Amino acid sequence: MWNTLKIRDDLSSADLRGLARKEPNRRTAMRLLAIANALDGMSRAEAARVVGMDRQALRDAVVRYNAEGVAGLSDRPKPGRACFL
Repeated sequence: MWNTLKIRDDLSSADLRGLARKEPNRRTAMRLLAIANALDGMSRAEAARVVGMDRQALRDAVVRYNAEGVAGLSDRPKPGRACFL
């Protein structure tokens, strides 16, 4: 049996969609929308596909959202030396 990962419910799907509309970073907004779709009852695979992401990427976003809230959905700094330009 597959063990489903619960999504925290302190914000509703409507709240997450509102935050996604105001979010300037497109990737963060897509993560918010995918989680909102999953909260509305879509399957995880379908919720991820609708916003153009992989099911595993949605799972990773849910883990970060559960641990850190909305702030955890922002892109992490990339490793390595900073670009000169």
